[in-house]
Amino acid sequence: MAGPRHKARQVAVSVLFEVEARPQEWEAALTYAAELQELPLAANSFARELVAGVVAHLAEIDSLLQASSSNWRLEQMGALERAVLRLAAEELSWRRQDPLAVVIDEAVELAKEMAGPEAGAFVNGVLGRVARQSAVAHGGNGNAGSGPSPAGR
Repeated sequence: MAGPRHKARQVAVSVLFEVEARPQEWEAALTYAAELQELPLAANSFARELVAGVVAHLAEIDSLLQASSSNWRLEQMGALERAVLRLAAEELSWRRQDPLAVVIDEAVELAKEMAGPEAGAFVNGVLGRVARQSAVAHGGNGNAGSGPSPAGR
């Protein structure tokens, strides 16, 4: 059974997928999805933080993902894979509260669950490069969770 944070990430990916063309409508979509999935309050808050972070940093996240994906332009990626990547990139580069391995593992599992088994390998490869860039940019050793990043939130 999936834990509340995994369910929150599932809801966040669904919302990002749904509102890709109109990100300003994310709050209504999140409220609906959270009610539909009966997310507990803490998971709902976590999903809200994740989606708000992606929307706030969308241009930077997309630039980072494009630089980290040598063979695929962002618009060529599947929409669900793109939503998973955006969510994880926000966690790796701005949120930085969970260990990198946890964020990447969660993203790979979400990609497999929501977009199919082969999506997991693709997401893993791109996020490995994102994590390396994030660690270099933040002067870290690749472990998140040491506080807010200098890039802000």
